[in-house]
Amino acid sequence: MQVVYTPVHLRHDPKVEIEASSAHSPFEHIGRAENIREVLSADPAFEFLSPTEWGTAPIEAIHDPGLLRFLTSAWAEYQLVRPDTREVVPDVFFRAGLRNKMDPGSEPPSINGRLGWWCFETTTPLTEGTYEAARGAVDTALSTTQLVLNGARSAYGLCRPPGHHATTSLYGGYCFFNNAAIAAHHIASTTGTKVTILDVDYHHGNGTQEIFYDRDDVQFVSLHGDPARAYPYSIGFADETGTGRGLGHTLNVPLAKLTDDDRYVAALESTLDAITAFGPSTIVVSLGLDTFINDPITDLAVTADGFERCGALVAQLGLPTVVLQEGGYDVNALGENVRRWLVGLGV
Repeated sequence: MQVVYTPVHLRHDPKVEIEASSAHSPFEHIGRAENIREVLSADPAFEFLSPTEWGTAPIEAIHDPGLLRFLTSAWAEYQLVRPDTREVVPDVFFRAGLRNKMDPGSEPPSINGRLGWWCFETTTPLTEGTYEAARGAVDTALSTTQLVLNGARSAYGLCRPPGHHATTSLYGGYCFFNNAAIAAHHIASTTGTKVTILDVDYHHGNGTQEIFYDRDDVQFVSLHGDPARAYPYSIGFADETGTGRGLGHTLNVPLAKLTDDDRYVAALESTLDAITAFGPSTIVVSLGLDTFINDPITDLAVTADGFERCGALVAQLGLPTVVLQEGGYDVNALGENVRRWLVGLGV
């Protein structure tokens, strides 16, 4: 199997995040991607390739151009106000209620205000190289997608930063640009065919759902921790099924605490008929492996054996498959868990 990877991800290197009312070392860090790279590099079944550059047009096809413009220069602009600030996070978040009974407002002029206009939470600091790394992740996703469009049965993109929490106009949840959404839109818009995004990350892909919620050419299927207890808390419930032309094309499967291999595989199997009925030409997998039994920030109980079984189930669909990395925070196990999922898919 071909693997697309770029060391550009190393430029996004935060040393602290604000989460659970404390400042601590980030769970999303360069070691995650490097562990995956090391494990897959040691297996001759995987061939590494570098991505090609795709420019900003595919990003602007999905995201508000203002978000792209902001991320291009935000860290540098902040240094003019607060010099030598390594990790940049918002102080104030814009909420519609702040302008209740007034017009909805517009992007604030100050960098402090703009941070809270474009970001929705505190765990996702900007660093000096964040924008370049996020662009590299998009290039990785699109280059992986092109391998499949060119005839590969499957390919894996080692995307970092991840992407599925980024909405049309907001970054957060460790995500800046929505790699899977950009890839799926590229397939749908260039081939005129339907695409299914299968998101198996523990955390609901709120950004992906928002982007495609009213579209009928991209189906969003997600298995994730029940938002009654799990991030992002306010989205990802089973009764969210799409709107307008997209009605019926979103399928959320919230999972109970300590869901193990058998129950997880059964939940995944329950979605296959809906995917087949949608009739996609291609599957884009948002591969989060924070469903792992020892993941430090989640509460499911899937093992490496379960991951291999999941990959095999997806293979049963018999469709070209683009696999893009999302979460997974047990760093020592992450590479092997990725390898096992991909072995199940078929290398």
